[in-house]
Amino acid sequence: MSKLKVFYNSACPVCKAGIEGQRRRMRADASCPVEWIDVHQHPEAVAELGSELEQVRERLYLKDESGRLAVGVDAFAALFQRTRGQRWLARLLRLPGLHLLARWGYNLFARALYRWNRWLKHW
Repeated sequence: MSKLKVFYNSACPVCKAGIEGQRRRMRADASCPVEWIDVHQHPEAVAELGSELEQVRERLYLKDESGRLAVGVDAFAALFQRTRGQRWLARLLRLPGLHLLARWGYNLFARALYRWNRWLKHW
């Protein structure tokens, strides 16, 4: 059985805390096998995505069981869809107007967080 793959950056304290929380929720549910790939510890793993390391450090990447790639808000929506108690969040994030607003907000936040982490020399 193919697993969901989540690519994240543990060098970012905000990202690390968010992923740890999501991992706990998904482990408690245990209905979706996930491979959590830390690109800070395994930078070579980004080759599978066809993306640059810095892009993956900046945003959450997810590769689903059929090989489709989701980035940012779409990656979160895919995770929420597979987590009991969070499926409503996935539906909310996929509403047309809200999806556009969430994507815009996430991209701004991710860019600022990336720059903050670089300034603090987390990597």
